[in-house]
Amino acid sequence: MYNYNLPYMNPNMKCSNYGMDFSQEAFNNALNLIKDAVQGEREDELQYDYLISVAPSQEEKDIIVTIRDDERNHRKWYRDVYKYYTGQEVESKNGEEFVKPESYLEGISKAIFGELGAMEKYRIIREGLPVRLFRDTVFRILTDEMKHATKYNYILSKNALNRTTTTTS
Repeated sequence: MYNYNLPYMNPNMKCSNYGMDFSQEAFNNALNLIKDAVQGEREDELQYDYLISVAPSQEEKDIIVTIRDDERNHRKWYRDVYKYYTGQEVESKNGEEFVKPESYLEGISKAIFGELGAMEKYRIIREGLPVRLFRDTVFRILTDEMKHATKYNYILSKNALNRTTTTTS
């Protein structure tokens, strides 16, 4: 863990000491998790590009495109938050490897649990940030992740219903 210069002692932090509801440890943890989140959002983007390419309907492609585009925004926003606090860019890992799922529906299932797992991590990030603007940004990302999981559940349910209808006909 890296110590990011006691944010509440930094006059450039642009927040008051009154009502500080985060700790230095939570702040450091949030910044480390942001680095992970930037990488995770990139991996999601690669996975969603694949799902778009194999989606069985235009409706599903359109849904996944909106999710992928949100993930791109999340990545940018997390980069901006990290740079604001540290003055540094998040280093990207080159050569991300995408592991193709065995099926489209396996990829959708993996995406659902990926979105839910991201929410767990992003709550911790939000708790550790001292500036309301960035807490609100992370809250927006969190609600997007909930929306994404719901949309993926819709796709999964639709496909399950189609399979049931096809086999009983």
